[in-house]
Amino acid sequence: QVQLVESGGGLVQAGGSLRLSCGAIGDISRITAMGWYRQAPGKARDLVATIRSGNTKYADSVKGRFTISRDYAKATVSLQMNSLNPEDTAVYYCNAYVSGYVNGAPAEFEYWGQGTQVTVSS
Repeated sequence: QVQLVESGGGLVQAGGSLRLSCGAIGDISRITAMGWYRQAPGKARDLVATIRSGNTKYADSVKGRFTISRDYAKATVSLQMNSLNPEDTAVYYCNAYVSGYVNGAPAEFEYWGQGTQVTVSS
């Protein structure tokens, strides 16, 4: 099992920057992917960025503004967020996939952090 602990959220003015960090505790050697999702009030939780085997994926709305990075030795994933706008306001959740087995077959298990609030004022 893996526990994810996020930090770095807060209040920022439009055009500003924030950096989110997430540390994994537990069976970190089995982590196959990490990423960030966000959920605005009344909306579904959406992918922001993920990184798997060094390959990154971003939501179209954050491309060119956000950068995801992972420190494999420290089992952390970070999200550098630049040029923030009010539409980026949401609770941001750290996500990790951990390899394992179900009935002898390879499988991945998904874990979530508790979430950190990001608020961008206009």
